[in-house]
Amino acid sequence: MFSWLGTDDRRRKDPEVFQTVSEGLKKLYKTKLLPLEDYYKFHEFHSPALEDADFDNKPMVLLVGQYSTGKTTFIRFVCAQLPNPVLESISVIDTPGILSGEKQRISRGYDFAAVLEWFAERVDRIILLFDAHKLDISDEFSDVIKALKNHEDKMRVVLNKADQIETQQLMRVYGALMWSLGKIVNTPEVIRVYIGSFWSHPLLIPDNRKLFEAEEQDLFRDIQSLPRNAALRKLNDLIKRARLAKVHAYIISSLKKEMPSVFGKDNKKKELVNNLGEIYSRIEREHQISPGDFPNLRKMQDQLQGQDFSKFQPLKSKLLETVEDMLANDIAQLMVLVRQEESQKPMQMVKGGAFEGTLHGPFGHGYGEGAGEGIDDAEWVVARDKPMYDEIFYTLSPVDGKITGANAKREMVRSKLPNTVLGKIWKLADIDKDGMLDDEEFALANHLIKVKLEGHELPNELPSHLLPPSKRKLTE
Repeated sequence: MFSWLGTDDRRRKDPEVFQTVSEGLKKLYKTKLLPLEDYYKFHEFHSPALEDADFDNKPMVLLVGQYSTGKTTFIRFVCAQLPNPVLESISVIDTPGILSGEKQRISRGYDFAAVLEWFAERVDRIILLFDAHKLDISDEFSDVIKALKNHEDKMRVVLNKADQIETQQLMRVYGALMWSLGKIVNTPEVIRVYIGSFWSHPLLIPDNRKLFEAEEQDLFRDIQSLPRNAALRKLNDLIKRARLAKVHAYIISSLKKEMPSVFGKDNKKKELVNNLGEIYSRIEREHQISPGDFPNLRKMQDQLQGQDFSKFQPLKSKLLETVEDMLANDIAQLMVLVRQEESQKPMQMVKGGAFEGTLHGPFGHGYGEGAGEGIDDAEWVVARDKPMYDEIFYTLSPVDGKITGANAKREMVRSKLPNTVLGKIWKLADIDKDGMLDDEEFALANHLIKVKLEGHELPNELPSHLLPPSKRKLTE
């Protein structure tokens, strides 16, 4: 698969040793990948050369969407200069609204898709915004999404303004969006879609408030994780670039090899451009390269039209072997360093602004609901229904005020919850871990069953307000 598998071990150099991931990425790019890019004019076809800033910058989030989908409101843009802790951790890039309808006939004067593709190579997250109230994917938007090929792992979708339509209509819009994206985005994994209303105004139709809050928190958690994963993202992007540069070298050198030395150059050039697909297939077979590593065929054909094939360079094995050695050995060393840096900064997250607006106080997600019900009450919340639970408890043959696990199980399985869920409830309710339940613990178990049946998640640890009164001294 790779030529380095057949090289003599004595000729192989030891992997580079780096102090930081950023330092390693810069050195590998400049000394091993950049020479290959320069030699085969990679920058004229695909992407400009990387600079130090591309390896040192903070994580970036790119927002893309049609006009009036709420991009600027999503980032709560205000034209002012002031301290902002969010921007200390990430950079947010707003883009011009994508044209739709009659506006698509207006020329921008530059290749909009190509500009977004340049950004896509350098950002950590790409958020595509859609308006739930007027769902539409224009031709320009479709072209933009197609230009973001090979960056699907960075993409997330926001179905914004979802509070403007009823629940039943929202389900139809969501289905239509997924169907439309499936025709454009060629990836086996389904892109994560976040549904909500991402602005500070009251919800027009509040029926799905809980859903919107949960989706908002999921999106915030995804963005908050970007600083910790930034080094790994840059490493993966360098690997993608190296693979493309290798394929590009094979394409250019193949075209050079096929060109006549004196006569018939123009006709041969046209023939080679028209048959570029066959050249792709031959390179794929000869070098065992994945089809996904090749550049877009039609775009490459257009770019080759204006090139002078006589100035192309022949195959230079040493340059390719250097890149292959980088992918096989140096990248593995950097991966170890990435894990080390991640472990040393486990809590590195985006802070401030909307990311902290719902973390504390009564407006935190799920506060006072489900397992959080009764958190501010002076009385034990389970006591409200304890008389009903006590009636059941005393029918289960308690001995010395406790029922066995077998008797408790007989009653708990009536809920029809899976054993995995009931096992978690048992672990939370058996406070003293004696394998039996007293009346308070049994009431707590039934309360947690009720919480789960109402559609709420169970806590991993029992909240202090749910501890039975007689057990609170045990945990102090």
